[in-house]
Order: sequence, then structure tokens, then C-alpha cells
Amino acid sequence: MGVKMLDGYSDPYRHRPMTMGEYGCFLSHYAIWRDVVDKGYEKVLIFEDDIRFEHFFRQRMATIWRDIARLNLDWDLIYLGRKRLVDESEPFVRKSRALVHVGYSYWTLSYMLSNAGAQKLLKGEPLMKMIPVDEYLPVMFNRHPNDTWNAAFPERDVVAFSVYPLLVYPSHYTGDVGYISDTEQSEVPLMDAESSIAPGGDRSKDSVHDEL
Repeated sequence: MGVKMLDGYSDPYRHRPMTMGEYGCFLSHYAIWRDVVDKGYEKVLIFEDDIRFEHFFRQRMATIWRDIARLNLDWDLIYLGRKRLVDESEPFVRKSRALVHVGYSYWTLSYMLSNAGAQKLLKGEPLMKMIPVDEYLPVMFNRHPNDTWNAAFPERDVVAFSVYPLLVYPSHYTGDVGYISDTEQSEVPLMDAESSIAPGGDRSKDSVHDEL
């Protein structure tokens, strides 16, 4: 499987190319999207492996499903866990107090994905113009602020929402005992490092987000 970083991509906080961990994270999600389409799954629930569940997760999920059915909601992707950016307006879905219109977000801790949503994510053909998966999703539901990255993916029509309040959070945050980041704390591939610009600071994407 050939993969290539999007020309001109640079991490907005560390000013570096993608790390090996970010490539691996993206490919893990991509493999699930591919599986959803190939096996004809109607919808799936995706969890990363470094999460914790809120209390009464199963009961609250049942309530979310009832809300979706009651509203006859057309959806491709619904976040259960993410990093909301503070300057984004996220109004409630009409007649719901459990679902919001999602804005620009980081992290892919957990999300629900429909078959149609998986098809749209694959149709973007991201493997040869790759950006981190938590940047790719907001691009594809057309809420990413970087117009250059947006232009690389012309069909940005994923219909996305988020549960509110969130049901999934990270198991550890930056600075916690036992914190490990497979994306931030991994190497930059040599082919990308040779063409990268010099690092512009020592604050990671995760640590900046934890401060928001």
C-alpha cells in the first residue's frame, strides 16, 4: 500500500511533517473504513485503545440511538469522544439535547460511522495526500480552517455531529503519570524529515489542546 504525505503539510504546533505514529494511526482508521464498505456494514462504532468511558455509557448510548431514530437523523459520522476547540459554535440539533452540529475538532477517540460515511472518507483518496486522521475528518465535514488542505479534497460532504456531553475521554492527558503518545512520541520518516522545515517550538499538538 503506497502512502504519501500531502505536499506542504506541516504540523501547526510543532512545524514538522507527520510522524510514523500518525501514519500508523491513519492507516488503522482507514482499514476500518475499508472493512465497513467491503463487508457492507450499515454502521459501526469505533474506539481507539487509550480511552476511558463515562459512567453509564451503555444507558446513555441507548438514549442517543433513540434520539437518532426519533429525529430520523441523516448522519455519516457522530463523535463520542474528541477535543472540542473553544472558539467553535456548536448549536444543538433541532429538537435534541444530546446531539450538536460539530465544529473543528481534534482526536478520534471514538465515533460512530455509517456505510455512506465510510464511502465518502475513502472517496477522498487520502493515502497519497495524507494528513493526520484528526485533521482529515474535519476537512471532510467541511469545518477545517485550513483552506489549502481543504482544496486537496474537493468533495467535503460528510454529515457530522457529536454527542453532548461526550461519552469517551482519553485515559491519560499530557503530563499524567503513564502518559504515552504513539503519534507525538514517534519518529518522522527520513524521506519527510529531509524536506521538512525546522521545528518551531517544543509544544506538542496534544499539550496545546489540553490547555484549551
